[in-house]
Formats: sequence, structure tokens, C-alpha cells
Amino acid sequence: MTDVLREDHEAFRVQVRRFVEREIVPHHMAWEDAGRVPLSLWQAAGQAGLLNTTLPDPYGGGGDFGHAAVLIEELARVNATGVGFSLHSEVVAPYLYVYGNEWQRQRWLPAMAQGQTVGAIAMTEPDVGSDLKAIRTKARREGEHYVLKGQKTYISNGLNAGLVIVVAKTDPDKGAKGISLLVVEEGMPGFERGRALRKIGLRGQDTAELFFDEVRVPVSHLLGEENQGFRYLIHQLAQERLIIAIRAAASIEAFLERTIAWTRERKVFGQTVFDYQNTRFRLADAKAQSVMLRTFVDDCLARHLRGELDAERAAMAKLNASEMQNQLLDELLQMHGGTGFMADGGIGSAWVDARVARIYGGSNEIMKEIVARGL
Repeated sequence: MTDVLREDHEAFRVQVRRFVEREIVPHHMAWEDAGRVPLSLWQAAGQAGLLNTTLPDPYGGGGDFGHAAVLIEELARVNATGVGFSLHSEVVAPYLYVYGNEWQRQRWLPAMAQGQTVGAIAMTEPDVGSDLKAIRTKARREGEHYVLKGQKTYISNGLNAGLVIVVAKTDPDKGAKGISLLVVEEGMPGFERGRALRKIGLRGQDTAELFFDEVRVPVSHLLGEENQGFRYLIHQLAQERLIIAIRAAASIEAFLERTIAWTRERKVFGQTVFDYQNTRFRLADAKAQSVMLRTFVDDCLARHLRGELDAERAAMAKLNASEMQNQLLDELLQMHGGTGFMADGGIGSAWVDARVARIYGGSNEIMKEIVARGL
């Protein structure tokens, strides 16, 4: 229990851990082979009160981001990277709650809280990457509808999603100032999902291409104001980057603990791997870096709970945490020898899965640029 999290957060951790051990751990490798988590898991999570934890009833569990952090950490602890709860609850749902009107909240959020509807957000496009100003997806106004046309890729929860927040240009001549957010529902004519994308990591997380061929989206599905989408996106990205940092810190801690246990048991040339000074020094270095990272991430979490986390500090957290996660998991894998290279849900899987943390949520090169602006 850290200084940041309260007793109610830790009580929630007990509930989450039981759910994870019972409903996720025994099945996660099968979901990785399938490339998708079943919708039944989402419904079970909704019944257990694990979705939309930061939003008030009936839109969620009535908690705060500390409860979300607990869920992020517990999934990271077992490397349940196929489960897209955080994207659904801490990225998509807040957009709907903060920028949506009451009709929109009532239409989408209760179903998301119950796990009946899975949420996704579609920003990235082929050949565009992190540059949201360069997106090509467009939506033109025709009476009481927007006509949406474009393509998105690398969309997490893309196959399971019942609703997708689509980033589109409603005034292409204005660049970033002409971007809007439109909510597209499953079943709208012209909305098609492409193939499930195969990835080197996060294999259980459904990732898809999405196509919008003249989809008629009601004007009532516009989130917030027209042409204000870029501002909304920038405001919400700090929380998304904190999520990545929290996950990285928890992953390092969990696999450091496992590696210490492994090296104490594994014998080489008549003594345990831990008995070698080289091993102990490398583990000590990993522990020192892990504690330092946790201290900074907890400070960011405390700031966020007070509503004081800024874009620059969130970028620092994401940058440092993801780089450290990649470096340290590589070190820890080496100590496992050949066992570490097995794709059995252990350190090898975590090592591969960690690589994307330096890319998504804004690449680490973008994080450096954000920090550099404040120099």
C-alpha cells in the first residue's frame, strides 16, 4: 500500500485480484492464441463492478482514478495485456462523460459500465501515426447527419467494440482546428471492420482496421462542439500516458519479484543463480530503478487525483516508465536463461508486450518533444 492509495483502494484491490485470478489468468493464453478476449469476460467484469470505476452511478462505479490505478496494476501483475479494460474505462468512457450531453451519457455509459457495450477510439490512420493534424478521415454535414468517410488502423478493442469514437475532420481547411469527435455505433451502414491485425505482442488484445464508407452519423452523436476535437484529445492524453506509466511500473515490480524467486531456486554449477554476485548486483540495480520509478509515478498519480497533472509531467512519466520497462525486463529475461524465451505467459511474454509502450499513447520521440518545449 503506497502513500497515495487509500484503504478503500486497497480493499478494491482484493476484489480485483480475486477476479483476475479466477476469470482471466486461467484463460489468457488461449485468448492470445485466438487474438481476442470474449465478450463474456466484459460482461462478467461489468457485473463485478470493474468497469468505468471512476464515473458516478449509473455510468460507473463511483470511484476515482485510484481505483482505476489498482485495476491497471493488477492486470499488469499477471501480464494480462489482452484485456482492454483501461482503454474502455479510462480513455473512451471519460470522453463520453466529460464532453457528452446527458442524452449521450444515458445512451452509452450504463451499457459500458455493465460490459454490454465495449468502447474504442479511432485516431490512428495508415501513414499518419502520431500526427493527428494530418488525418484524412472526413465528415461532411448533410442536414441532421455527418457523412463519414475514411480508414483507421491499429484500433484496440476494434473487433469487440459496440461504439467507436472516431476522430475526423469536419473542416479540413482548418487543420487541427477542424477536427471533431463522432460516435459511431455497431451496425451503422457503411461501418465495416477489417481483418484482425497480427502483432508481435499484446496478442490477446483485439486490434483491427476500421472502414467508414459514407457512414451517416446523426448530429446527435457529435461529442462536444464541432471542430473542438483536437483540444479535447490533447486534454485527455495526460491520463492515457499516466496509465502507461502505472502499467510499466507495476510490470517491473511483478517480474522483479518473480525473477528474484527464480534465481533463488535455479541452480547452475552447484549453486543458485542468486548466489552469484553478478546476479545480485543486477537485481539490486533493477530494484533501485524500480523504486525510483514508483516514487515518481506515485507522485504523478497523486497530482492527477488532485487534478494537477500537466501534459509535460505525464509525458515524462510515460517516457521514463516505458524506457525503463523495456530495459529492465530485458535484464530480467536474461537471468531466466532459455526459460525466459518461452512464450508461456511469463517474463518472455511480458518482454515482448512491453515494446509497444514506447510507441502507443504518443511515441517516445513525441514525449521528448513535449518535454523539450518546456526547457
